Amino acid sequence: MADVFTRAKRSAVMSRIRARGNRDTELRMIQIFRATGITGWRRNAKVFGKPDFIFPQGRVAVFVDGCFWHRHPGCKFAYLPKTRREFWLKKFKSNVARDKVVIQTLREAGWRTLRIWECNLTRTRQLQVAARVKRALSR
Repeated sequence: MADVFTRAKRSAVMSRIRARGNRDTELRMIQIFRATGITGWRRNAKVFGKPDFIFPQGRVAVFVDGCFWHRHPGCKFAYLPKTRREFWLKKFKSNVARDKVVIQTLREAGWRTLRIWECNLTRTRQLQVAARVKRALSR
């Protein structure tokens, strides 16, 4: 079906849509925390880079990243769309660069950062994910 808007109008409309987080991956991470007894986390904290979860006592920031948007290396979900390749390559490059700035800034401020890929939030990998979080908290 053809778009009813021109390219410029569609771009303007889409630019006004603001992200509301990665609800499904965050809910899955909460399930993993609860199932493995990980406590002390907070959401929606006013910390640079907007981590999905923080553990204030351990100063650990956890990001649950989508493989597509944050370019999980080697992941089948980090595919490159077939149309508007230049746009997507620029978008992905800026996402990855922003992620690096966020990690570096938080580390300089005394935070440990942990990035969890959405493809690792499966039931078979939940114990591995929990172990990574526990290791970060115990340091």
